[in-house]
Amino acid sequence: MNPREPTSTTKSKSRWLRMMPLALVLLALGVGILPRLKAHAALRTQTAAFVTPLVSVVQPKAAPAVQRIELPADVRAYQETSIYARTNGYLAHWYKDIGSQVPAGELLADIETPEIDAQLDQARADANTAQVQYDIAKVTADRWVGLLKTNAVSRETAEQDVAAMKGLAATLTAAQANVKRLQKLQSYEKVSAPFAGVVTARNIDVGALIDSGSAGGSKMELFHLAETDKLRIFIDVPQDYAQDMQPGVTATLTLPQWPSRELHGTVARTSGAIDPVSRTLRIEVDVDNHDSAVLPGAYALVDLDVTVAHPRLSVPVNTLLFRPNAVQVAVVDDAGKVSLQAITLGRDFGTTVEVASGLSGKEKVIANPGDAITAGDSVRVVANPAGPPS
Repeated sequence: MNPREPTSTTKSKSRWLRMMPLALVLLALGVGILPRLKAHAALRTQTAAFVTPLVSVVQPKAAPAVQRIELPADVRAYQETSIYARTNGYLAHWYKDIGSQVPAGELLADIETPEIDAQLDQARADANTAQVQYDIAKVTADRWVGLLKTNAVSRETAEQDVAAMKGLAATLTAAQANVKRLQKLQSYEKVSAPFAGVVTARNIDVGALIDSGSAGGSKMELFHLAETDKLRIFIDVPQDYAQDMQPGVTATLTLPQWPSRELHGTVARTSGAIDPVSRTLRIEVDVDNHDSAVLPGAYALVDLDVTVAHPRLSVPVNTLLFRPNAVQVAVVDDAGKVSLQAITLGRDFGTTVEVASGLSGKEKVIANPGDAITAGDSVRVVANPAGPPS
């Protein structure tokens, strides 16, 4: 063997030395490229996460069958009236002042009516005169009718006497009617309470001139009477609840100064028509107030328990999309595709709203949908969606 010829070991070393720079270059490329590839893969994953948003869904539920609504109320006496004089005169005496509880028929005041008294005396005298004249005419007519049977007098004379008797009978009837009219006016000297209640106003004093308005003058209110042991509560119910307002619906009355005290009653009657100005239904609730704790005219709040015979569906208010053409909700199918469903809203429950039409109850409705969401978008449904990856 020629000592100058390289051995196999020497050849291998020489080849390795020649390939080492290439290996170093490949190693350097590998060290630099692999992280970039991983970074690109992570970027693609992050981009896909941004492209396919995460959403949470809710399912429509049955709306509450019984809903309590709170509305302001107008408290009024069960019945109240202004008491006026029916005759002219002067006030002789009044017996009841404001705040007085009076039973039905209680005497409130006396009115002196000297003119009526004088007219009544004259009317009675006229009636007595008419009675005497009628009696005389009747006796005469009866006599002439008897003589006519024997042809002792002419028929014409007898008929004239009978006609005169009938004329005086009519005069007597008119005189007696005038006496009754003046007696009725004289009875109005006694001013009495038409029903049991409390006197809320007294507008007269002793000696005041009383004008009934019969002669064209302005009449004066003498007393104002209100029945307060029972109250009428008037409530204007929004149109959305009008169809559920029927007699018998329970109501609870509370006053701001006594929030812990409740008075209970039921809807007694409704107006049966929607007010065209306020779009509300006027209802009346009768409440017992035997201890007079609530005063007529007070401001109060009434809670009404509205029962719906056929409850509809409801969804949270954060699922609604208010679009120009309709109110919509975003519904996602099993493939993660979004569709927009138009709905009709019903009653507002605060955090939820009733759906009158548009949903069957089996849909998966997206909660808090973005304003830019459109039909056909792809989403991923999660229980609690996280924020976008950073």
